Amino acid sequence: MKFLNDAPRFLFFTGKGGVGKTSIACASAITLARAGKKVLLVSTDPASNVGQVFGVSIGNTITDIPAAPGLSALEIDPEQAAAAYRERIIGPVRGLLPDKDIAAIAEQLSGSCTTEIASFNEFTGLLSGHDDITAAFDHVLFDTAPTGHTIRLLQLPGSWTEFLDDGKGDASCLGPLSGLDKQRAIYADAVAALADPQRTRLVLVSRAQRSTLAEITRTHRELADIGLTHQHVVINGVLPEPADDTDPLETAIRRREQAAIAALPDELAQLPTDQVPLKAANIVGIDALESLFAADPSPVAAAAAAAPQPLSAPLSALIDELDTDDHGLIMCMGKGGVGKTTIAAAIAVALASRGHQVHLTTTDPAAHLTDTLGGELDNLQVSRIDPAEATEQYRNRVLTTKGKNLDERGRANLAEDLRSPCTEEVAVFQAFSRVINESSRKFVVVDTAPTGHTLLLLDATGSYHREIARQMGENTNFTTPLMRLQDPNATKVLLVTLAETTPVLEAAGLQADLQRAGIHPWAWVVNNSLAAAEPTSPLLQQRAAGEITEIDSITSRCSQRTAIVPMLAEEPVGTTALAALSKS
Repeated sequence: MKFLNDAPRFLFFTGKGGVGKTSIACASAITLARAGKKVLLVSTDPASNVGQVFGVSIGNTITDIPAAPGLSALEIDPEQAAAAYRERIIGPVRGLLPDKDIAAIAEQLSGSCTTEIASFNEFTGLLSGHDDITAAFDHVLFDTAPTGHTIRLLQLPGSWTEFLDDGKGDASCLGPLSGLDKQRAIYADAVAALADPQRTRLVLVSRAQRSTLAEITRTHRELADIGLTHQHVVINGVLPEPADDTDPLETAIRRREQAAIAALPDELAQLPTDQVPLKAANIVGIDALESLFAADPSPVAAAAAAAPQPLSAPLSALIDELDTDDHGLIMCMGKGGVGKTTIAAAIAVALASRGHQVHLTTTDPAAHLTDTLGGELDNLQVSRIDPAEATEQYRNRVLTTKGKNLDERGRANLAEDLRSPCTEEVAVFQAFSRVINESSRKFVVVDTAPTGHTLLLLDATGSYHREIARQMGENTNFTTPLMRLQDPNATKVLLVTLAETTPVLEAAGLQADLQRAGIHPWAWVVNNSLAAAEPTSPLLQQRAAGEITEIDSITSRCSQRTAIVPMLAEEPVGTTALAALSKS
């Protein structure tokens, strides 16, 4: 693999969710460790699954991987980091301030912004070298979160340095400002490390798909704009050239992938590029990881390639149930890259075609609904909760209302407060709340961001609910966005997954998180199923056979309603193709 040649100390693996960043990062870590290097693999993803891939419980402490001497791993756990961060702030004043003041500070520090800042502080400590725990390692590999979160994470060192240099913003999530000055050197060193090609290399991971290749093109530009120019491309899971053309599905997928690769823009095509062939089995465990970079595809055992029994659980059955109402909130959630945008769009198109008023929107920074729809449709409104746009509208609204009667100095101070990076969290939450309110009179279908983002947004929703409940006291005549999400008559949550080990485990984990918040998923959707497509190619048949265990696990343990959407020869783009998908 070209990207591992003369590897620098730091390697970042980034890309759209679901493209295999974790597998590529883990396989790279093993490769370097087998070469005699001391390697630390760090996950900064709020929905990390590094432990699942290695079959080892890791968590927020450096853990040796027994099967790979020289390799250790660390998962930056957002909740643990946030708890430690809160204690560092509250601990020194506990016993000095009244209990009600301590409770107020704790509430201020309970939001998702605090969680992100806490994780960020751990990340910059590792990157800057101020944290001694990385000193013993030759290489530190970062398995980052899906693209939108990664861009935000990589921009934060610059953003916070500028924030500390230029202003004294809202301390509610940052903690006492007097303690921030000591972070300046750490943030500055993190920025320098990120921009130094001798120390840092960015690996843009993609699938051979039009949408994910377009995503890493945008990522390439955004990273280059903040000084990260030493980049490599890895295209993962490329279907090998078939021995014959007897399976129309295999031929169509191969043709589609090669066309997507050939259409790479010049700026991306000029970067060093590796292709990783599709394997017959899921990449879980040391043996599978060590085979990932092998040039030849895994041999396909004839017995394992026996076609599974046909599956029949059409998406149309779920839509028929939804069609019995004339309004409601439908939220498609799950790991990045599983096809939430496609499923959300297919459901919206189907309901609009049946005469319902439908608003299709997304909270995913990396989603492109207009590309998926490919046109307009009667009864269907399409929007996107854009963080930058929502933040600007929120700032203007606050300046117009709260700043209306302030003098020039007061308005300047208010404007400074609104430049805090925490403002985006509030702005996106408010935009999300307005969308939820619309669902009382029409169908609102939400294509959510990848799992980690969604949990942060729901955390903000919960914080708002607790604050309103505290203010209202014994008065129970109110409805918060969280209460709507908890009402099964008002909200239907669909967990979208692939029939693969990691996406299913992550969807199950998301379901558990939602249930703890009083939100009970309504159905699961297994997308892009080879088992449902009934391929004849030995390679695809073996992958299809591997899906059956995962599908059985979903239907027996996780969900009473399940739809299984087959893998298609052509990507479902455009209202006509989406309408056909919804009938499958």
